[in-house]
Amino acid sequence: MKTTNHDLASKKVDTRGLSHRLWMLSYGVAVVFLGSCSVLPAKTFETRQSETQDQKTIEPNPVIVPPPLISSSGDPNFVVKVVQKVGPAVVRIDSSRTITSRVPEEFNDPFFRRFFGDSAPQPRQQIERGSGSGFIINSSGQIVTNSHVVDGADRVTVTLKDGRTFDGKVLGEDPVTDVATIKIDANNLPTLSVGNSDALQPGEAVIAIGNPLGLNNTVTSGIISATGRSSSDIGASDKRVDYIQTDAAINPGNSGGPLLNARGQVIAMNTAIIRGAQGLGFAIPINTVQKIAQELIANGKVDHPYLGVQMVTLTPEIKERIKNKAGDRLNFTADEGVLLVDIVPRSPASTAGLQAGDVIKSINNQPVTKIEEVQKLVENSKIGTKLPIGVERNGQIVQVGVQPAPLPVRREE
Repeated sequence: MKTTNHDLASKKVDTRGLSHRLWMLSYGVAVVFLGSCSVLPAKTFETRQSETQDQKTIEPNPVIVPPPLISSSGDPNFVVKVVQKVGPAVVRIDSSRTITSRVPEEFNDPFFRRFFGDSAPQPRQQIERGSGSGFIINSSGQIVTNSHVVDGADRVTVTLKDGRTFDGKVLGEDPVTDVATIKIDANNLPTLSVGNSDALQPGEAVIAIGNPLGLNNTVTSGIISATGRSSSDIGASDKRVDYIQTDAAINPGNSGGPLLNARGQVIAMNTAIIRGAQGLGFAIPINTVQKIAQELIANGKVDHPYLGVQMVTLTPEIKERIKNKAGDRLNFTADEGVLLVDIVPRSPASTAGLQAGDVIKSINNQPVTKIEEVQKLVENSKIGTKLPIGVERNGQIVQVGVQPAPLPVRREE
């Protein structure tokens, strides 16, 4: 499995409660059961029914407004038409990998071997299987999905809606954005048309297609609940994505499947939910998916700019909390900005002279007050090109030029 060093470390102070609730949506061996829906008490229902009757008395001829999902397109069956149009381009992705358990070092000691002999524990192999979704972006067999769907897989199998099955080759994966590309040996495949995720507005109708909990070709619909949700907002601080939030029902197994607009254009890739919540799904904007997928197809990997800092958005409350905990170890006076809590040794930030206790005020001459703003500006910078960073240090503004390096990626066996 791949993990990334946390370059631009997130708000540990104010997102501790979220990080353990984020669930990536690939469906593995363990089944996630969702809680049952609550039912309104009878008394509450009667009260609401009475209120409705009173409203009818005041307005005897109310205007009947069609549901939002119908009025947005003018066609009550628009979901059916979208699914018929794009459904064949959505695929199921099954992956498997072999896990070898390690024998404690003590059992390799001759002393232990003398007593245990052949009865000493031996390495055991176990096969982990998982399932997710994906969609075809090229008629010659290029497919995009989530990185966590295929991460570490020994074998990847792609099943089309028409029942055909192919072995898939992972062209590349990027755990930082959770995007991966796969190639199958097929031609003349159906593809999805692409929308513009930068132009999305909350309230727009959307459709999700995927394979939740192994139930192939499942369709759900809803709206865009919000745009621009940062990774730290949803507790995924090791990612560099501004997510689209939707209330379209998505579950484990929907990972990598498309989120479509009313015209059948893919506008995002479904990727995560927050455990225990209802109507809170998150998807990667298609503009981000396209950019990363192109790099993965061309190079097999994506290099992200890396500074090597741990930071937190500074507020008076957080300032007081840090002062009480860190004491004199962090010397700063600012009440707002982005506080550098720690600097990674031998990192670009360390080489350039950034220090714990510095408060970032600007990057590339653009003012910043939140870590999300810093992350965006760093992500859009160029590796190897100096990035001017203005920090407040001991009450003075100091300009530091940091030369971003590729983000280190560590593989765990």
